[in-house]
Amino acid sequence: MRSKRATTGTARTTATATGSTRRRTSRMSATAAATVLLTIGATITATASPPAAAPNALAAAHDDFNRDGYPDLVVSAPGGTVSAQKGAGYVAVLYGSASGLSTSRRATFSLSTPGIPGLAQTGDGFGRTTASGDLDGDGYADLVIGMPGRDIGTTADAGAAVVLWGSANGLRTTGPLWLQDDTPTAGTRFGMGLATGRFKGTDVELALLSRRALSTYGFEATADGGHTAQGTPMDWKWREEFTPTGLTSGDYGNSGADDVVLLGTVTVDEGIHPVYTFGGASYLPGGPDGLTYGRGLSGGPVGASGDINNDGWTDLVFGSPTDTDDLNESLLDGGTIDVFLGGFSGPSGPAATQHWTQTTIGASGDDKTGDRFGSSVTVGDVNGDGYADAAFGAPANDINSLTDPGTVWVMRGTAQGLAPRNLLSFSQSTPSVPGDNENHDWFGGAVRLIDADQDGKAELVASAPGKNTDDGAAWVFPGTGNGPTGKGSWSFDGATLSAPSPDARFGETLAP
Repeated sequence: MRSKRATTGTARTTATATGSTRRRTSRMSATAAATVLLTIGATITATASPPAAAPNALAAAHDDFNRDGYPDLVVSAPGGTVSAQKGAGYVAVLYGSASGLSTSRRATFSLSTPGIPGLAQTGDGFGRTTASGDLDGDGYADLVIGMPGRDIGTTADAGAAVVLWGSANGLRTTGPLWLQDDTPTAGTRFGMGLATGRFKGTDVELALLSRRALSTYGFEATADGGHTAQGTPMDWKWREEFTPTGLTSGDYGNSGADDVVLLGTVTVDEGIHPVYTFGGASYLPGGPDGLTYGRGLSGGPVGASGDINNDGWTDLVFGSPTDTDDLNESLLDGGTIDVFLGGFSGPSGPAATQHWTQTTIGASGDDKTGDRFGSSVTVGDVNGDGYADAAFGAPANDINSLTDPGTVWVMRGTAQGLAPRNLLSFSQSTPSVPGDNENHDWFGGAVRLIDADQDGKAELVASAPGKNTDDGAAWVFPGTGNGPTGKGSWSFDGATLSAPSPDARFGETLAP
């Protein structure tokens, strides 16, 4: 690695227990189920109104990089070939405006962009994870870009991340901050999960996940115009059966401090019974001293946050795209969505408030083995009624005789949570949508609801990272009073942006 970098690390930490629990217990033994209940502890469900004075702290972790009042969109292409290095990766930023998103207002970044430290390497996966927020308190959102496949010297897949700072002209490449582990270890995949928030109720911080560690970072500007960062390791109750997959954040208890939910899966082998994998999560509430371990949640490896029932508390939506049984493929399911409403004690639990499948939401075609419903989740208000709505991708959903072209659904938020009324469905066969369904497009591999024109009606952005044999592409569906629409929708890809296109998996990540 080049010496031109600002480096900060995190002390690695391991713990001895887990807060992750199973969503469904039908195949668990009585002993295992009892152990899970003891791990979770008692949960109190509050029904009173939230304190009126407590702010929703997540609103401060915004994504307006040039502070013009319009959110910006980050699209990652972690498979892109950069400087002849396959899979080095890049990210593209489309800046919002009164007229919405446009490819004419854009910028692309990679490790070959002048000013960004490091040299592009094969398999870096630059942009495989991203998170945004005003980390230095100057009023401009900043972008954290993870590259969990980065080799540090001869240490394979140690991982790293880089922070690009916002400015009046958008993200800048002057003074970027490089983050990596103090003691790089092979396979650590530093930066495999990212989230921002006011975890102490004050300044915006970064939560950064590695395969066996979770740390929070605070940032300060220096007199010379640079920045420093200090990492603090967290005890997140890890055990061998738990595999972390990512992070989401929100003020689920309306305390004025943001919380973090550690997403992942749990693998269980019950002796003579088959090995199976299911979603699990840990809730880490914020407070004056930062994040602390709270309890386990029966969730999934995918998650998003927003106020679905418009009661002042942030709610949590999990996606569990598959529930695998390695010895009996017939036990693969099509994927599920779980909703945990926020309250005084954080997300409701241990059981979800709502549990949805393709069948129960009324989706055409119903559940099929391997559809991967819930592979992607995003939350935002699509019709301006004050209730956050949710979009879900099922990128392996088959359409007619095609395999894995993919589908996206939008469900509406109500006072009771998500409801399937006025359910919207999108694919490349939706009227007015450009493109054609093809095998293995994986449309819905990533989704994002973003109100880029600030008219109160979020647009839907959906990607198909497998499009054209893994080149990838993304679609923008305009927002209306009835939700996103195929009319006026448009698509773009790496080639549209004059960026590397072959095998780029463009759109594999759409920044939260």
